[in-house]
Amino acid sequence: MSRRTRIWLVVIVVLAVVTGFVSFTDTILSKLGLDLSGGTQVLLEAVPVPGQSLDAGAMERTRQIIENRVNAFGLTEPLVQLAGSNRILVELPNEKDPARAVSAIQQTGRLEFVDTLGQFFEDGAVIRTSTSPTPTSVLTNTQTVTPTPTLAPTATPTATATLTDTSAVTSTLPPVDPLLEQFGQVYETLFTGDHLLIGSLAIGTAQDGRPAVDFELETEAAQLFAAYTSANVGGYLCIVLDNRVNSCPQIQQAITGGSGQITVGTLTEAQDLLTVLRYGSLPTSLRVVQSTTIGPTLGEDSIRASVLAGILGLSAVALFMILYYRVAGFVAVITLFLYGLTTFTIFKLLPVTLTLPGIAGFILSVGVAVDGNTLIFERMKEELRSGRRLAVAVDVGFERAWTSIRDSNISTLITCAILFWFGSNFGASIVKGFALTLAIGVAISLFTSIQVTRTLLHTLIDNIDLEGRPRLFGA
Repeated sequence: MSRRTRIWLVVIVVLAVVTGFVSFTDTILSKLGLDLSGGTQVLLEAVPVPGQSLDAGAMERTRQIIENRVNAFGLTEPLVQLAGSNRILVELPNEKDPARAVSAIQQTGRLEFVDTLGQFFEDGAVIRTSTSPTPTSVLTNTQTVTPTPTLAPTATPTATATLTDTSAVTSTLPPVDPLLEQFGQVYETLFTGDHLLIGSLAIGTAQDGRPAVDFELETEAAQLFAAYTSANVGGYLCIVLDNRVNSCPQIQQAITGGSGQITVGTLTEAQDLLTVLRYGSLPTSLRVVQSTTIGPTLGEDSIRASVLAGILGLSAVALFMILYYRVAGFVAVITLFLYGLTTFTIFKLLPVTLTLPGIAGFILSVGVAVDGNTLIFERMKEELRSGRRLAVAVDVGFERAWTSIRDSNISTLITCAILFWFGSNFGASIVKGFALTLAIGVAISLFTSIQVTRTLLHTLIDNIDLEGRPRLFGA
């Protein structure tokens, strides 16, 4: 046995041990797609306010913000992609609380600190502000929104936040949108969440023990806010998120530290608000066009059927290869087994989210790997029939089959690249997953079909005298 064969044999043995360990243990878990693990699929549609134009740049920014928000939940490979010119498709595999996720995704996230002219508003009241032509509540809810009545200033509210933020804005208020005439007075926004220091955002606890989001302001904003609170001691400043009052604390003294809190009801609400503020407000409001929940039972049935189909298919292929090519076929079966372990290991390490189309791509790549071995063995049989020695027939068979294997695999990889591009740009996640797993499988099959099969055959014929027995190789 040559030195080159011994080196490659050691590499193959190490590869088999490593891939077997990764594949058959739960050290690294496979990531399953929506159709296998269950979850939620949501189709969102942008609803611009009158006079607002939605270009490709605005939609892409909206997609990126949603993707950042979704990833903050720690979901398994969420899919967020554009679907047409004004829609976004969101897939949340294995999501345990779909309603919460959809709410956080859909929320515009426009935080405003509003001068209500000395009036106090209850939490949840809907008010019209100078920087938001259309409240999200009007656009994203199918039910009619009834504004919460304004309480008389004589009510005794409890301040729930220490306030701070930015520029007191002096501007002419825009005309009231006809849809919002029911909200009456338009209140001026002093500053927005854009003036918060993103790095300062953190979960905290308010004086009354409720969860809160701590924040700090930019230097200039903090100075402007100090001036405003100094001039309005005893008044109210409402913290408004998407036109709904979050809290309306009373200014009891000038606030000059540049930091504050936004109080909420529960820790979950605080985490969701932190996510929204951290990744910015959406350029446009969104409404849910369609929301579908897929149960995990369907995924379990799909996995069970896929595993059964894979076992039956691979068994049939292995049986055919052994019966038709005999010793070479047995070597091919070992190669295919190592091919499967290597491919599955790559899927875990990248990681690749497995879906039914992705599994179909993998199984198709198994066929490509078998096809490579078939071409090699047929060339070997031709050389054996022409009277060549077994070792020479093996080498010549690989050399003559290589060009055909190379060209066919490159053609398949080019097709996979085109399909992947199509799936990425046109929202066809099924096509994208199929192309990715097929491409990975084809690339690995190039290695196993050529290097692994050749090394194992040489190891076999160099240590066992099979010369003069062409029938053992199907010749």
